[in-house]
Amino acid sequence: MILAIFIAVRYFHVFSEGVKTGNLNYLVYRGYVFKTHEGNLIQSDFRKGVVGAVQSYEFQFSVVDDSIARQLMLNSSKDMQLHYKEYFAPIFWRGKSRYVVNKIESISSE
Repeated sequence: MILAIFIAVRYFHVFSEGVKTGNLNYLVYRGYVFKTHEGNLIQSDFRKGVVGAVQSYEFQFSVVDDSIARQLMLNSSKDMQLHYKEYFAPIFWRGKSRYVVNKIESISSE
């Protein structure tokens, strides 16, 4: 019983949800047996106190839904807002990341 609760919380409980904004660097479909979509979003931010300094962060994520992955691939290198769910641990059929993008909030037209 305790093991079942541990597994349920560790692998299926959504720890947090949020939106990340940035430039889609890449999205790949890879794996030996369980193929998953893995992506990287570059988030740029101006550093406070330093004139002209830009700091960037990488947000690595997985995508389960094929239609969302297809839409991301068609719009690679554009700025976008991605809604994600964070789990305590990844599952091999869901992807390599604890962060799973489940919705595209917006994509810039530039």
